[in-house]
Amino acid sequence: MKQAANRQSQLRIIAGNWRSRRFSFVEQPGLRPTPDRVRETLFNWLSGHIEGARCIDPFAGSGALSLEALSRGAAWVLACDTSREVVNTLRGHLQTLQCDSAEVRQQDALALLASAPAEPFQIAFLDPPFRQDLLAPACAALEANGWLSPDALIYTESECRPSELPRPATWSLHREKRAGQVWYSLWQREA
Repeated sequence: MKQAANRQSQLRIIAGNWRSRRFSFVEQPGLRPTPDRVRETLFNWLSGHIEGARCIDPFAGSGALSLEALSRGAAWVLACDTSREVVNTLRGHLQTLQCDSAEVRQQDALALLASAPAEPFQIAFLDPPFRQDLLAPACAALEANGWLSPDALIYTESECRPSELPRPATWSLHREKRAGQVWYSLWQREA
């Protein structure tokens, strides 16, 4: 049996300036790139909000959400992952695209979110590895430490129904869907 860390997978940017561009990434344990049809739905939900937005992607993984946001006109993306290989791959993709509107950090997401940002973000992508109890603390840290603008939109992917997700009281469910075993949701911050 091949080890997952040695297998190459592909992601495709769906729309925007880099539409149809394909990039390889090395599979890692817990890495689940958001499928094309889920990303398409998400970015349809975000149309009218993504252009010019500051976005944070603390569990970047393949970088699919960060790259799609940038392709569709996001002003800035801060992406983070613990894996050096993942970070270097995503930095390489940005270099290939000649994109200087993003920063990719090799850092634990919860450690990143424990501090305060220089400036809040309008959109947050929260797609942590499943079954590691990372989503609820990430939601709480985003809210508690000033990462979100007053009317921020927060995307979550989880294995539980959105109604079961512990979340800040200032977040209301805007949209939700299910794809297989995955629930994906868009939350509106109302502070």
